[in-house]
Amino acid sequence: MNTKKEVTIYDIAKALNISAATVSRGLKDHPAIKKETKKKIVEAAQQMGYQHNIFASSLRKRKTNTIGVVVPHLNSYFMSSVIAGIEKVANQEGYNLLISQSLESVKKELANVTTMYNSRVDGLLVSLAGDTQNVDHFDFLFKKEIPLIFFDRVFEDPNCISIIINNFQAGYDATKHLIEQGCRRIVHIGGNLTSNVYADRHEGYKKALKDHQITYDPELVIIDIRGGQLGIKAAQQILNMELLPDGIFTANDTSAVACMSELKRAGIRIPQDVAIVGFNDDPIAKLIEPFLTTVHYPGYEMGELAASTLINRLNKLPVNNLNTIVLRHEVIVRESSLKKIIY
Repeated sequence: MNTKKEVTIYDIAKALNISAATVSRGLKDHPAIKKETKKKIVEAAQQMGYQHNIFASSLRKRKTNTIGVVVPHLNSYFMSSVIAGIEKVANQEGYNLLISQSLESVKKELANVTTMYNSRVDGLLVSLAGDTQNVDHFDFLFKKEIPLIFFDRVFEDPNCISIIINNFQAGYDATKHLIEQGCRRIVHIGGNLTSNVYADRHEGYKKALKDHQITYDPELVIIDIRGGQLGIKAAQQILNMELLPDGIFTANDTSAVACMSELKRAGIRIPQDVAIVGFNDDPIAKLIEPFLTTVHYPGYEMGELAASTLINRLNKLPVNNLNTIVLRHEVIVRESSLKKIIY
């Protein structure tokens, strides 16, 4: 089999009749090399098809300038915002990203992390899968002193930093807003309670009810709802209740919008009959009529902070001593929850 020989700096040096050291410095834009010489070296490298051997270079430096990112899904506005924030900081600091999704599976999460470890990433940013209940499968990273930072879906561990919002308080604030609008029978549509984000939002919902002397009714809690189709199923379950709720707090905007649309098709008026609050502040919240009240989750800022914290650790710079960094959330009030407005 005929395989084409890889072009090296020695081939470029021979073609230009200069030393290999000069070629190497020229390709690295070394200030000691004249501009004219650099230009000749770069042009020759392009014409000859030279490719820099990043792997060999990383072995010498013991650093690849690559950060691994593992997320449950890539198909959400929130996660794409986080990754955009990570990418901005990583690019500014000269790092590349290796991104994968666990698809809510701890087994795939481990496979992804192992692949990234074998690819010699310098550090990892991870949002945990839905069925991850401990972080034992990250122990080999801790032993190798590879920095790991959790964000959004986290697990408290002394070996790494977690970056979150106060999901308990956010769930409390969203439910309290509905109560202040006069709602007393409030449905909560939530996600898998093994995940800290959904568990904490659910607990915030319960505490808000308790603080306002409203009895918690498990029949009004619809758990493990994610995505549009399941939002529709939640609406159908609500429509089959003997007594309809007067408020709904959902743990994500996609489910909220799907649920709202289905209720409207059934003749339910929003917010006159049922007030609705979502979570995440996705663009979809302003594509539905009426506009959706939601909790703003600062995904882009979370990505920036996660990346900068990790890179500071990699560069041995001072980092926040807190084991958990909490970003601010905000309830964005729109028409879908304002029952007290006179229509």
